[in-house]
Amino acid sequence: MLPTPSTSHVFFDNVYEPAEDSFLLLDTLSSSAESSFLRARFSNPHTHQNESSTHNLGAPLVVEVGTGSGIVLAFVAANARTIFGRSDLLTLGTDINSFACRASTKTVQIAITEPSDHLERGNFLDVVNADLTTPIRPGSVDILIFNPPYVPTSETPDLALHDTFNILPPETNSTTFEQDSHLLALSYAGGMNGMEITNKLLEQLRDILHPELGVAYVLLCAQNKPNQVKECIRNWGQSWAVDTVGYSGKKGGWEKLQILRIWRVCSNG
Repeated sequence: MLPTPSTSHVFFDNVYEPAEDSFLLLDTLSSSAESSFLRARFSNPHTHQNESSTHNLGAPLVVEVGTGSGIVLAFVAANARTIFGRSDLLTLGTDINSFACRASTKTVQIAITEPSDHLERGNFLDVVNADLTTPIRPGSVDILIFNPPYVPTSETPDLALHDTFNILPPETNSTTFEQDSHLLALSYAGGMNGMEITNKLLEQLRDILHPELGVAYVLLCAQNKPNQVKECIRNWGQSWAVDTVGYSGKKGGWEKLQILRIWRVCSNG
């Protein structure tokens, strides 16, 4: 079993604390099935060929959207060779919560500098304070990971107030209850069916993923109606595939949490 990155330094009053969903992502990404899939897709450091093109892989770019504490991005960066079969991986995160950006940056930095086989680790670029994938160049993301705000709520946080609440204090974590409540709500409040933020990400996915090799891992709960989400993705066309690759906790016959793998179909899968 691969070690779980430490988040003991994170102030969880305004940053999402790792929970069952976070650990399901760690278990899924490091499972033998997903590691085999990712190694087959990305382990060749030179070229990937399909019927119509040759793509120089270079270093694959992994982007986690909504890093929170940084535990998932840190896990991927620290275990790059085990999961992907190569350690030249580039890792980048985004989060709309500036406190989460600061926390997750430290989490990744600790994970990739802890005493271990340095040949195992990938490379950490940054965690950018941004909404979803807005600063990311189209077609540049090889692997995207998203643990969204998936809880059904009557509304999503008011982003008109966000600039006021998203200000980092100079040297302290001193914040108001109202500020903390707003920032935490960003991590769980998913609006109608818990899908308002996830739907925005799905709309961006086709542009942001690499046009040949792009893969995304998106977490859903039963109330998000995963089967409907999968059917919608299948309607994108024959160049797209989707499957459920992670499950956690059954409730009344339903998997409480699921992880979808969404990927562009190429000649070798």
